[in-house]
Amino acid sequence: MERAACRAAEPDLFFPVSAAGPAVAQVVAAKTVCRGCPVRAECLSYAVQTAQDYGIWGGATEEERRVARRQAARLAG
Repeated sequence: MERAACRAAEPDLFFPVSAAGPAVAQVVAAKTVCRGCPVRAECLSYAVQTAQDYGIWGGATEEERRVARRQAARLAG
């Protein structure tokens, strides 16, 4: 967390209220912060492993993480 790019950002940026309308710009802005983060992979892994249901984690939306969890479950099982 100490090295996370989002540490200096407004936390609300990473929790858009929807995936449509004005929130689309918010999602893009959050993903832009994540894109340059040195701990992006660790953040995404944490979010997938702990089933974080809300927000942008490791540059991925809720739906993108759900897809990643399903894919991981298929590979594991």
